[in-house]
Amino acid sequence: MIVDGLPIIQGKKQKHLLELNHRGLDVQAAQEKVYSFFIEVVQNQEPEDVLQEFKNLFVDCLDSVSSDYGLGIYQIFVGSNEPEFRNTLKRTCYILINNWENRRQYKYIQHLIDLFTKYTPKTSLTSSRKITIFRTWLTNFINSKDCQELKLFAIKHEDQSKLHWTNRYSSYLLVAQSTDKNNPKEQQQAAKRLSKQLKDKFKFELAMYIARSQSSASNVNRYQNPSILGDEVLRLIKLLVVRKGAFSYENIANIFIKQTRNQSLKEFKQSLLKYLAYSVSQPEFLESLQQQLSEKLLPWKIEYNQETINKNLLLRICNKLIDCLTSENGKEPSPLFVLLLSQGNPINLVIVLLKIILISKHSRSHLEMRIANLIYYYDIYPEEECKSVINFIEIFTITFAIYADNVEYNLINMEENSPHTNELQPNLDTYRIFSQLKLHRK
Repeated sequence: MIVDGLPIIQGKKQKHLLELNHRGLDVQAAQEKVYSFFIEVVQNQEPEDVLQEFKNLFVDCLDSVSSDYGLGIYQIFVGSNEPEFRNTLKRTCYILINNWENRRQYKYIQHLIDLFTKYTPKTSLTSSRKITIFRTWLTNFINSKDCQELKLFAIKHEDQSKLHWTNRYSSYLLVAQSTDKNNPKEQQQAAKRLSKQLKDKFKFELAMYIARSQSSASNVNRYQNPSILGDEVLRLIKLLVVRKGAFSYENIANIFIKQTRNQSLKEFKQSLLKYLAYSVSQPEFLESLQQQLSEKLLPWKIEYNQETINKNLLLRICNKLIDCLTSENGKEPSPLFVLLLSQGNPINLVIVLLKIILISKHSRSHLEMRIANLIYYYDIYPEEECKSVINFIEIFTITFAIYADNVEYNLINMEENSPHTNELQPNLDTYRIFSQLKLHRK
């Protein structure tokens, strides 16, 4: 509905007038009015009304008019460009998503996304050139990566078996959204929150699955395995947890940090290569790792070689290592990633990445962003052709859930007096896994 060239949004309880006099406002000022308007209505109206108002403004108005008069909200984009429109639409969506997420009104997030997935642009010979352009802009948004990212916010409520294989790893894709400074702040906030929720859900389901699968009543009431590795996940976890005490990954990392505290960058590079190679038992993997990382690492920032290692250099060098081991350009897998993955068990690569994070915790988001880059790269391939990559991501996800900040896993030998017990090569079949929340001291 149009009054004096301004769109009126009719809600069930009251009318709202969004004043967008494009002649008196530049595009940025008009955009801010749109954001303020939706912040107000989403906080004060029923979700159904807000959703209808969004639909009226961004979708229905393109199909209800046939002339330049009555362009509604699109009037502010006359003479502007498509990116300005897309940014306005994106940020408005995330304003709604954040508010509905906070109120646990999840179904309206799905309804919002459905507006795009079910949209079919109307064609009319009477449509003006401007209307045709704006319909094209909306269609372009629907077919863009921006809209694909939007769909991730409804993924946890969908049947996972019907989704593309990459959607199992949405938490990493959301990390990439949350760290992209080009995204609206609302999108970064929503992505960070949902990524954490998905990670926490995985950690909880993994702990429950482990507890139930080791229970005598497991056949009666078995908790679903959140990974796709099957029961082999239990042995994997035992292999990860069995290294405790003086030879645990955490303890070795702490010793490394203390021993290299006053080293020069040149000395630190050599120490770092030895640290990453420590305890790697597969000769072919170790040779490839040492050779290629040496070629990448030793020439890096040689102008700073005499400087004492500090937090900034540590973060940068660890991020550099992560790039070498995953994706150097953020678009495709690095040659070293492809090589190491071709050499068999991906757990070796995962452990090297874990060791990096244990000495540089602030590199965690960079690593997860690179995992997202890999997922996006392999997204075009069917699941059958990505078995090694999927296996790597599964083991990576489980490993970092095991070494999470708020969960501790322990192995208890149920047959301590068994004559077959060997501390160096324990019989993992005699061990049970126990998990508990870590208590952090303030």
